[in-house]
Amino acid sequence: MRVSGTAILVIVVFAIVLFGAKRLPELARSLGQSMRILKSEAKAMKSDGAAEPAAPAQGAPAVTDAAPAKTIQAAPGAAATARPVNEQAAGDAGRPQ
Repeated sequence: MRVSGTAILVIVVFAIVLFGAKRLPELARSLGQSMRILKSEAKAMKSDGAAEPAAPAQGAPAVTDAAPAKTIQAAPGAAATARPVNEQAAGDAGRPQ
């Protein structure tokens, strides 16, 4: 299915009438920021999955030192909105830290 120039023009005019000319740049900016966040989170999930070591063959729990705290950022490069994340093990979910 091809979209003609007339159809695009109608959509743009409809968006301007619906949202107003002042809000369109703000909406585009927030959409772009959301897409950057989604992309960075997907990339982080891929790298976290690839970096995790394989489970031991005997089924014994792996003994490791305390892992460094993970940090989540609202947007790539936005250090002002970064916040640390405390991950709890499944058995520690009810205990306060």
